[in-house]
Amino acid sequence: MFSKTMIELKYSNTNTYLIRGRKGLLLFDTGWAGTFAQFCRMLGENKIKLQDIGFLMISHFHPDHMGIAQEIANNGVTVVAADVQAGFIHSSDHIFAKENNSAFIPIDDSSVRMVTISESRSFLGELGISGEIIHTPGHSDDSISLWLDRERALFVGDLNPLYELEMHKGTQIEESWNRLLALDPKTVYYGHAKTAELSGKAARAKQVSENTDTYSLVKKIMKLIDKGCDDVTIQQKTGADKTFIRDVARMYLTHQNVSVQGILDRIEIKGK
Repeated sequence: MFSKTMIELKYSNTNTYLIRGRKGLLLFDTGWAGTFAQFCRMLGENKIKLQDIGFLMISHFHPDHMGIAQEIANNGVTVVAADVQAGFIHSSDHIFAKENNSAFIPIDDSSVRMVTISESRSFLGELGISGEIIHTPGHSDDSISLWLDRERALFVGDLNPLYELEMHKGTQIEESWNRLLALDPKTVYYGHAKTAELSGKAARAKQVSENTDTYSLVKKIMKLIDKGCDDVTIQQKTGADKTFIRDVARMYLTHQNVSVQGILDRIEIKGK
């Protein structure tokens, strides 16, 4: 739990957040299909009833962020989509179909409330939340971020973390981050990365430094794989988590000519 305003629900490999307004609750993102029971259990541990949640907002319609959206909606929660997301609501349906994932229920379009970016402040005001929805393409064209005024908090889904900014100069990712950083955020909540507490240029520089370390680590693991090193040897040489090493190895060995960023993206979409 972060505060009386925000609760992180730890039940899947995707970070999901419950935001408490003066007039109701807003859920930001969900986990992969098949995690509904865990989601309900986590609500119970936080003494929250599913029916108490008014709206579900999804940062982008990739499978690890919308997998249980309709199950939640079936319990009285309204799914909200920004106008820029209108054509993407079913973009992951084929992934679950290919997996034969029987737990997945496609979103019922008739129950989705569409909100334009321009009217997002008015919508959030219905819940007593002071903030806005911001279109932040880069990770995907339908990516949105949620900004809370009082807390100076950002919820950015899978927008490439701020510590990767130096690697994305001149891209949509940089444009989106420049728009967000102009708000002078204090805290950034990611879909997979660790929460970032920002305090001026020094903290942001530290974020960039941490990214360089992460990017370099994956690159080093790839080189050690090329040399025929096993998991144990790679762990000894890099100090990396064994699960992370195996994920990198699996992606590297099964995707020909994959880049470092490609590996990171593939690990993320699988919810690792």
